[in-house]
Amino acid sequence: MTPARRCAYEVVRRVFEQGAYADRAFHACARGLSPRDRALAQTIAYGTVQRRATLDHVAEALMDRPVSRLEPAVRAALRVGLFQLLYTAGVAEHAAVSESVELVKRPSPAGSRLVNAVLRRATREAPGLVSELHDRDPRAAALLHSVPGWLAEKWWQELGPQDARALLARVNQPAESALRVNRLLSHPGAVGAELPVASHPAQHLPEGLVLEGAFDAHGSDLWRRGAIMPQSRASMLVARVLDPQPGELVADLCAAPGGKTTHLAALMQDRGAVAAVERHRGRARALELTAQRLHASSVRVVVQDAVAWRSAERVDRVLVDPPCSGLGTLQSRPDLRWRIEPEAIEELAHQQSAILAAAARALKPGGTLTYSVCTISAPESHRLLEGYLAEHPELEVDDLGARYPGWRDGADPRYLQLLPHRDLTDGFFIARLRRAAD
Repeated sequence: MTPARRCAYEVVRRVFEQGAYADRAFHACARGLSPRDRALAQTIAYGTVQRRATLDHVAEALMDRPVSRLEPAVRAALRVGLFQLLYTAGVAEHAAVSESVELVKRPSPAGSRLVNAVLRRATREAPGLVSELHDRDPRAAALLHSVPGWLAEKWWQELGPQDARALLARVNQPAESALRVNRLLSHPGAVGAELPVASHPAQHLPEGLVLEGAFDAHGSDLWRRGAIMPQSRASMLVARVLDPQPGELVADLCAAPGGKTTHLAALMQDRGAVAAVERHRGRARALELTAQRLHASSVRVVVQDAVAWRSAERVDRVLVDPPCSGLGTLQSRPDLRWRIEPEAIEELAHQQSAILAAAARALKPGGTLTYSVCTISAPESHRLLEGYLAEHPELEVDDLGARYPGWRDGADPRYLQLLPHRDLTDGFFIARLRRAAD
């Protein structure tokens, strides 16, 4: 068995049997892998988790029992093998079959015979089964693109069929690889010269680099020195929209893990103060370490629930980046689509409104508030703001769409809604509010 396939198999089992997060499970098992094996392991592991619904549909068409009745070890081996046969270019069929069989021999000798039979049949019949699938309606699209049915319905209604189809197809592709250069320590030209892969500047983001190949950022010397932060372009845009200035008092609510917090400090040239509010003590400690690594001495971590947070003095600017459904990040968080439930979105919206209210109370007259969520979900974005602003006439909406016309929100052009299939980055909703000067 190759190390890459063994790692991918372990990740798939941990996700579906133990409830592990795919990215954390992968980082744990991929230590020591060569760059080539690491890339293959990630492709197979993430892809198998993402394509679960389609893979199970194919498997059940090739055998006489439902996938749910299989032993977990057998089910994982079937999924890993089918993913390679159907979606991994350049992988030899015999390797995908034989190594999937080897993976399951120890935990289930009898099950390995089933895996062998089904995968051998799949080499002949599986492509035809997938080619019969379509996305002409939400239910069929959910099966073809392997998402929960409610999510396909949601995007169909909120975005329209054309954008929904394009978005559903995109969420199974690899996420963009982008870096934010820490301008407190370096600059894009110097970082680009050190990178082992080609890169190009990110539009509207002077500190952003988009990579054109695989790069283990966390294992690099650039990371250790604090010169870079892996961050999507959409995430980088949030701090740019808030536009903090040197010497100001800025607050970042729900600040961990710290990508946006340290970006704010860099935009302020580390002059002034950034109050980084985080309620989880462990995440707050990790945030402190991130600020230290990135030389952001202006960051002050406050361990407190953002809803209950009160500032001793009114702040110039505040970032509200609350917990959300994360539906704009399905490419980089492959298991998320199977975790989130539609009922949770309404609960999240209530929490988001409460955090928004706490932020607005802390804002000084003439100050600005940026609200951002890494999702594509009307109840967490423009609908939430519509309800809040109707009761708070002291807040005005800045027209972000006039500055960034390509990213305008379809429901309200004053807001921004980045979409993975159109903008090739994470899906983010961003709005900027301003408290009246009087």
